[in-house]
Amino acid sequence: MKTSTHLLKIVTSALLAALCCVATIAIQIPTPTGGFLNMGDAVVILSAWLMGPVYGTLAAGIGSALADIFAGYVQYAPATFIIKALMAVVTWLVLYLFKNLCEKKYALSLVFTALAGVCAECVMVLGYFCYEAVLLQYGLGAAASVLPNTIQGCAGIVAGTLLVALLSKTKIKEKFLK
Repeated sequence: MKTSTHLLKIVTSALLAALCCVATIAIQIPTPTGGFLNMGDAVVILSAWLMGPVYGTLAAGIGSALADIFAGYVQYAPATFIIKALMAVVTWLVLYLFKNLCEKKYALSLVFTALAGVCAECVMVLGYFCYEAVLLQYGLGAAASVLPNTIQGCAGIVAGTLLVALLSKTKIKEKFLK
């Protein structure tokens, strides 16, 4: 890999990490339950699609963990780094497995991007449940976060799929990140 290509991927990953952090903290949509939905998971899906399993994973994990730190949820930052990084890996893996089908039909690419998001969000819901139940010692009380995390995940799937759909039309991966 040429040095300029490597540098471009590092810089793009850093920008995606910053975007993930900002999308998590600054873009908050109020819910009827008194909580908020954020758009961080959409950037996690976008990072995996755009940057692949290494750079996308680092962007997703670092950006999301920084959001926890800046928002005052430092106790979640290590788990968030791992969970969001795993989400990016799962997203990339599903998209990679169905790459040939996605390249043939645009509509199929949307379906498989949404499927990748569903798989990734399952990792998120299960990951936070396990972290809260075991490491934070909430026990079954951790089940209280399953529904809000599932709703958050649904928002991430929709927004992430839309982002990928819009950017795939621009052929940004082919033009910008060869």
